[in-house]
Amino acid sequence: MKTDKQTMHKFRTKGFILALIASSLWGVSGAVLQFVSKNKAIPAEWFIGVRTLIAGAIILFVAFISLPKGKKKDFFAIFTNKKDVLLLLLFSIFGLIGNMYTFFLSIQHGNAASATILQYLSPLFIVLGGIVFLRQKPTRVDVISFVMALFGIVLLITKGNFSHLSIPMDSLIWGILSGVTAAMYIIFPARLIQKYSPLLVTGWGFMVSGILFNIYHPFWIDPPKLDTGSILGVGTVILIGSVAAFLIMVMSLQYTTSTIVSITDAVQPFITFVLSILFLGSTFSIVEIIGSIIVIFAIYILNRFN
Repeated sequence: MKTDKQTMHKFRTKGFILALIASSLWGVSGAVLQFVSKNKAIPAEWFIGVRTLIAGAIILFVAFISLPKGKKKDFFAIFTNKKDVLLLLLFSIFGLIGNMYTFFLSIQHGNAASATILQYLSPLFIVLGGIVFLRQKPTRVDVISFVMALFGIVLLITKGNFSHLSIPMDSLIWGILSGVTAAMYIIFPARLIQKYSPLLVTGWGFMVSGILFNIYHPFWIDPPKLDTGSILGVGTVILIGSVAAFLIMVMSLQYTTSTIVSITDAVQPFITFVLSILFLGSTFSIVEIIGSIIVIFAIYILNRFN
């Protein structure tokens, strides 16, 4: 019995470490995205079209080779059910494209650290959606988390001086919308992931997003001038922030629970904050840092006790 407990502990520890690495990679990606969007002035439309197509192709390739020989036919199974196709479209348009676009613009008008914190509010928007649309009664944890997060955000965007905003209004609005679309990123594919492989759902989500977005704005028309820094930045966000982080997160779920994995989400804004200060020249007052910590702690409580 002791051996079983030790084995379970090792598995959970491995899962936790993998989830920690994935969350850290997303944090790195957020800081690099600021470099790409502001320092290199890469247009959002071109970037999203390229990012979704490349990430989708890589994840789908990994998903295909991961399927057992007798299950290769399941590669296209998601397209055999109309309701599943509709969910995939909603996930692709509002979850993936919507979140990437709003997050990119929030960073472009402000900074990666503030944008990441605002996007990090997505669990609160899920709770609010349940209260408003499903008439769910909020728990004490919901109320405490909401009040704490709201207070933290107010400190973050005002630096404690309530007469003005410390970040541009455009960045604030896009950041809040990125939190809403991040909630959609979680909600829309939930049923699909129960039915199909998470790799297939995400891979097809990226691919469909890429096809739709390139119909709207083909990446080969009017492309930006790319130098070495731009290519490295774009490649880092795609390969590390979109592909590697997701694949490692999926691996972590094989060893531990989604509840434990969700706790590691707090690492993402912390990493982005630190990298923004060290490499991007961002500066934050003590009030902004306290506000960010309050938000992170509020979401931790919501994830831990709900």
